[in-house]
Amino acid sequence: MKVVVDYDLCESNAVCMQVAPEIFEVRDDDFLYVLNETPDESLREKLVESVQRCPKQAISIEED
Repeated sequence: MKVVVDYDLCESNAVCMQVAPEIFEVRDDDFLYVLNETPDESLREKLVESVQRCPKQAISIEED
C-alpha cells in the first residue's frame, strides 16, 4: 500500500500525525511530511484511521 496526500486539500492540522506518527509529521514550517510512503502492513489500521479522521479528506491509500 502507498500513502497519497493531496497537498492542495491538506491544511497540516496534524490529526494524522496524532494517529500515526510513524507515517506523518507536521514540522515547524507547518507543512505535512510523509515519513513512510509505503508503510508496513502492520500500520494499515493506523493509516486507515488517519484517512477517516482527516478533516479535509486529503489522505488516501493506493493499493499495490
